[in-house]
Amino acid sequence: MTDARDERRPAGELEASVMAALWAAGAPRTPGQVQLSLGTGLARTTVTTILTRLHDKGVVARQRQGRGYAYFPVQDAQGLTARRMHSELDRDADRETVLARFVAQLNPDDERILRDLLESGDR
Repeated sequence: MTDARDERRPAGELEASVMAALWAAGAPRTPGQVQLSLGTGLARTTVTTILTRLHDKGVVARQRQGRGYAYFPVQDAQGLTARRMHSELDRDADRETVLARFVAQLNPDDERILRDLLESGDR
């Protein structure tokens, strides 16, 4: 018999799926609409919980729709990735070492892109 813990999704997978559904929609969506677009058999209450957590994190905003809310992303996927990178950087007091190790692990193409961005001042 399979243990229920073995069936759990990896951390962040549900949030990523919900965000993908919101980005694809291009308009605010209720938890029920998100649930339908996911087509994964998740309960509406589960989708509502995920959306509430994303709202609490500032990743999505919401507007009143009927008795509930319709949710929409605050940033595009690239903006969210950049936000996560900043969040990780903020976790360590030795920013210089973290940045140095990050740059040391970049592939040559990414290093060139980063240099170009820093030199151009486009940020």
